Amino acid sequence: MAGRIEDYALVGDLQTAALVGRDGSVDWLCLPRFDSPSCFAGLLGDRGHGAWRLAPVGAGDCTRRRYLADSLVLESVWATPVGTVRTLDFMPQRDRVPQLVRIVEGLTGSVPMRGELRLRFNYGRVEPWVRRTEHHRVAVAGPDSAWLRVPPGVHTYGQDGSTASDFTVRAGEQVPFVLTWQPSHLHSTPRNDPARALADTLEGWQRWADVCRYEGDWHQAVLRSLLTLKALAYEPTGGIVAAPTASLPEAMGGERNWDYRFCWLRDSSLTLSALLRGGFREEAAAWRKWLLRAIAGDPGDLQAVYGVAGERGLPETEADWLPGYGGSTPVRFGNAAVRQLQLDVYGEVVDTMHLALRAGIPMERQVWSLLRMLMTFLEKHWTEPDEGLWEVRGGRRHFVHSKVMAWVAADRALKMAELTGLPAPVERWREMRDAVHADVCAHGYDRRRGVFVQHYGGHQLDAATLFVVKSGFLPPDDPRVVRTVEAVRAGLDHGGLIRRYADADGLRGSEGAFLACSFWLVDALVAIGRREEARELFVRLVSLRNDVGLLAEEWDPLEGRQLGNMPQAFSHVALVNSAFELAAA
Repeated sequence: MAGRIEDYALVGDLQTAALVGRDGSVDWLCLPRFDSPSCFAGLLGDRGHGAWRLAPVGAGDCTRRRYLADSLVLESVWATPVGTVRTLDFMPQRDRVPQLVRIVEGLTGSVPMRGELRLRFNYGRVEPWVRRTEHHRVAVAGPDSAWLRVPPGVHTYGQDGSTASDFTVRAGEQVPFVLTWQPSHLHSTPRNDPARALADTLEGWQRWADVCRYEGDWHQAVLRSLLTLKALAYEPTGGIVAAPTASLPEAMGGERNWDYRFCWLRDSSLTLSALLRGGFREEAAAWRKWLLRAIAGDPGDLQAVYGVAGERGLPETEADWLPGYGGSTPVRFGNAAVRQLQLDVYGEVVDTMHLALRAGIPMERQVWSLLRMLMTFLEKHWTEPDEGLWEVRGGRRHFVHSKVMAWVAADRALKMAELTGLPAPVERWREMRDAVHADVCAHGYDRRRGVFVQHYGGHQLDAATLFVVKSGFLPPDDPRVVRTVEAVRAGLDHGGLIRRYADADGLRGSEGAFLACSFWLVDALVAIGRREEARELFVRLVSLRNDVGLLAEEWDPLEGRQLGNMPQAFSHVALVNSAFELAAA
């Protein structure tokens, strides 16, 4: 069975990513893109569904591990009775084809090592044919081929459907393994120098990290989160995925298992806001170009989620041959949220355009034309119910968060019109902003309790109502804001953190505390002047990161473990923003 979700570290090449366990096993990797079928799906089953373990003979988990400097090069160290050895796992930013490089280095003594590569294409379903060439073991099935290159002194052989490697590494020795994917009709593969690739990878990540302008108390936590967000960007197009994994459960044994390897406009927008605060402008410019391509056409056809190249069709299917992580089924690939109406995304997109403009990225005329088209659609449809931020599958409602984000769209559009002087129907936008504000205050507010609620006509709490203060919809000293923050904190409490909501969403079972929402509570506490309480909560949330600084989507306070897809952009975005809010306070 796969390790605990928090046992995994991330390595990636800005086009895809692999998850590496503490035991030295790569249990998840999709090639050649984030959203391609996997060649290692052991994360959603067992190693028979694809994995690559490289570790000392008879060893369990590594003794310690870390990322080298400010990079995505993972170092795992095993101290054994006969010596100490480390592996360096990384994916070089690709020239032509993706590669996963694993360098074994002897530190002391003489350590027997064992490698076991079990390739299974198409999400663990297809066992390839494997042949030997002069320098490689080559696995081929359908359109996929994977080439394993090892040094001449390493013996490889087939065993029980895997390619095994037995060798001994001594102090000062390095033994590099390189796994390369390419289309199966190609008959040769590039031969890069692993040592040079390592040096280039370290230099590339460090050069990017040096731009970071956060100078608060949690520099390393913020920088690691920003590095993680960068790793979730698909560099060829500028799209940003919500997570590199699929179907990791929000509750063990439950059905809340979703594929997050796509570009949600909401998640991407929030990710860009965090990167911009950190000083990274190139990603914002690239994402804006991706946005223009992805949503070209009728703004009424705007989707909440797209593929990494802007694909619109992401059919949701169930993989009945996979037992699921910890028996959590069904295992889903693709995402039916593509068919939902989520009106809040208009607000997030317009807000990100505003942030980019304020960061010094010029407002191009085609971008302004796009904004006006989005606003024209929103003016006509903001009064409609939708599936909302949480993508509920229990029917459309008038969600307060969706209405607040419609107000954000009008407010930020007006601000951009003032900043740029570009032509705009400012009176209409101002009327819409005022109408949305009045509507939310009239219908999204429970006068008996004095708090904002999840949706019109309901009484349930929702952590997304914290955006009433986060967005500037109401001033932080407004009694309605203070009461809402207090009610959310008390009513959605789950082990000192908070859930997303308490209302039924059309699915069976429950879930853990939602990490992003708990960070939103930090921001809200800062806003209403409770800075010490905010700081205490933030310190606890940062402590929930795994040993290499990564967060999944949720936290189970009862079992003390992470839940959901890993690492989750939403969680790391919220960490970065909360750190900046505390620093400003």
